[in-house]
Amino acid sequence: MINEDCFKEAREEAKKALCTRDKCGAVVVHDGVLVGRGYNAPPCDDVSKRKCHLDLHESPKPKSDRTCCLHAEWRAILEAVALGKAKGSTLYFVRVDDNGDVKESHGSPYCTVCSRLALDVGVAYFCLWTKDGWKVYPTEEYNELSYQFHTSLTV
Repeated sequence: MINEDCFKEAREEAKKALCTRDKCGAVVVHDGVLVGRGYNAPPCDDVSKRKCHLDLHESPKPKSDRTCCLHAEWRAILEAVALGKAKGSTLYFVRVDDNGDVKESHGSPYCTVCSRLALDVGVAYFCLWTKDGWKVYPTEEYNELSYQFHTSLTV
């Protein structure tokens, strides 16, 4: 099920990221065809709307919502939805460092805003790089693990 070419495409998207905190990329694939691409950046790629400099570490908002940027996953999913190809698709997510080398995603899924959107439009699988290599999650499981991550922080 894992398609290395899709991860390479997601990596290329991540290299385009305009966020100063994190460089992330995503692609959505439906029946073997790439139907959505995305990288994290301010709305409309307008860097004048960038708020990456704000220190929101103490904000009660979840980490995934303490950003000025649209998530790479959102952009990729929106393209797939526009083509009517989100339902049953697979989303590939990659985070890179400043040199464009793939970085490990957090130890566990944590982005509930992305998991909810993926669930709502019917994305079937969510793939990302972990400390153990590429990991494929059914989107329902990804969503549950994301909420468990946040629940464990409040206990």
